[in-house]
Amino acid sequence: MDLRRFLQAKINGLSARLSRLARIDNAFVGLRPQDMPYAPSPRHFQVANERLAAVEQRIRARFATLHEGWERRPPQRVLIDVALVERELDRARRLFGMFYEVFAQRGTSFGPALAAHDVIADDCYQAIRQAAPRIFDAPLLKPVCYMEHGYSPATMRRGVQLSRLLGEANPFPLIRIPWDRDQPWQSVFLHEVAHNLQADLGIWQENRKAVLRRIMGRTRDPFLSTVYGRWHKEIFADLAAILLGGPAAAWGMADFLAHPQPRTMTYRPGGAHPTAYLRVYLLAEMMRRLGFTADATKLLRVWQGLYRPQRGHRIPAPLMSSAPRIIPDVVDEIAFQTRRNLAQRALVDIIPFAREDEAAIRAGAREIEAGQRPPLAPRHLVSAAHYALGHGRITAPVLARRVIEQLNGTGSQRTPLRRVA
Repeated sequence: MDLRRFLQAKINGLSARLSRLARIDNAFVGLRPQDMPYAPSPRHFQVANERLAAVEQRIRARFATLHEGWERRPPQRVLIDVALVERELDRARRLFGMFYEVFAQRGTSFGPALAAHDVIADDCYQAIRQAAPRIFDAPLLKPVCYMEHGYSPATMRRGVQLSRLLGEANPFPLIRIPWDRDQPWQSVFLHEVAHNLQADLGIWQENRKAVLRRIMGRTRDPFLSTVYGRWHKEIFADLAAILLGGPAAAWGMADFLAHPQPRTMTYRPGGAHPTAYLRVYLLAEMMRRLGFTADATKLLRVWQGLYRPQRGHRIPAPLMSSAPRIIPDVVDEIAFQTRRNLAQRALVDIIPFAREDEAAIRAGAREIEAGQRPPLAPRHLVSAAHYALGHGRITAPVLARRVIEQLNGTGSQRTPLRRVA
């Protein structure tokens, strides 16, 4: 085989791969008729295929350039043109692989739990649409949940360019749930949904600038303003989670953050997440501002019983000493001050949570334990399940099954819940 025949064979092999990853559908990912109630919406499949088609178009354009007159080009130029096609194929492979892995999981035993979490996430968006009509400019594809390794849930926002996709934009929110955290009482899930809400509401930069201004004006300390400015996204998600789920969300987040003292009381330079020890004080302050003072006091009593700074910590002295006076300012700025992109309303205005909601959630917990289906919004059902688990009168598997069935509108007592694409 001479050089030209070698290159011809390489190009022929490349041409056979051009359309292998151009489309994805229910049958392709192995979804059976009985799996379809748990599948993402047809619109999600459509958007995925539109993105794959756009990448395929780029692949074919590159291949056409390669194929036309390649015999007259120097061999190294041909290899470069092949590499350009390979780059787009790699992009298609990664994009297709992500869609395949996410969609195909709905045909496994995790399908019902994932669909239930989709319902919860969608309900969080519906809560804002009801309290603040027309706040979103257009219909939005709801988040899709999937299982993956990792200690904590995580989110990939709508439109963000993903390194795992070679810079291709994410077409709809994806929320990762670790394999062992698929139970529907994980308050940290509401935190992840809140990250997507913050992005879709378009208030990231507005919030950050407001926090920087507030802390700098309060302390005149660039270090403190920089730290809280870096933490603003995670603090927003924590506070929004409480508005979505009530005090149960704060307790659930504290459960998630409770680790041995060296980890909880160590400041991480440059980290996006607030130091866990201080983070719970932010949660307690939010509950206090909402009128749940008793819950805030109980949470701090537990937290202070677990962690005693006098035993040693690795948190900068300015952060520790300023926390009592700065934390109320941070909570006020993020949750209670109006924002231009919220049409001059505050976060608490567009995600209202009242004492009546908390009373309904606590009553709902008792109803779940009794085998009933409380008429709660899906986001509030998360908190009711959290309380029911804490009461210890129902086993975790039975609780998970009851809540997942209610969220999916399945089981012996069908309770249809709104599922919007």
